[in-house]
Amino acid sequence: MGTWFMIPRLSSDALRPDVAGMLRPRVERLGYLGEFFRCAAHQPAALISFMAFTDDLKQALPDRMTEIVALTVSTELGNAYERYQHERLSLKLGFGEPWVRAVETLHPDSAPIDDAERRVQSLTLAVVRRHGHGTANELDAVVSAIGHEQAIAVLMLIGRYVTHALMVNALELKAPVASPLERTE
Repeated sequence: MGTWFMIPRLSSDALRPDVAGMLRPRVERLGYLGEFFRCAAHQPAALISFMAFTDDLKQALPDRMTEIVALTVSTELGNAYERYQHERLSLKLGFGEPWVRAVETLHPDSAPIDDAERRVQSLTLAVVRRHGHGTANELDAVVSAIGHEQAIAVLMLIGRYVTHALMVNALELKAPVASPLERTE
């Protein structure tokens, strides 16, 4: 039958009022209610916590670090839904297309990114690829570059984007917008 029929997509008017209020600024900014939210809203309290978790971690890190993690996890795990959103956001933040493309190569040692960004991307890839095991060297390098508080924020943000990717992939959600880099998928 497929995921579409098994998990109903909630409409804006079917959302619990507190969820609708929390999502309103995102919906207004994006111009649509994303399918991820239309599914996740079946667990309203968890969705509110998930979005608060996301916002708290974005406050804990500079935008470039947040985008390194988001683009790296979404690229590595094949989550075009999130990757396209973060490509758009990275461009809007002024990081430029060459920067986004370099991050998405998933080769931090050869990408023209700064040392701290390189360390964060290396840690992100190590955590995802090795399921967090044997990543002490990469984690120590990040702590040396940005401090232990931000290193913890990076680890938590990796988990946030992995969670999103696993849900999107399991639900077979299609990206609601095209890549601003005009990828063919």
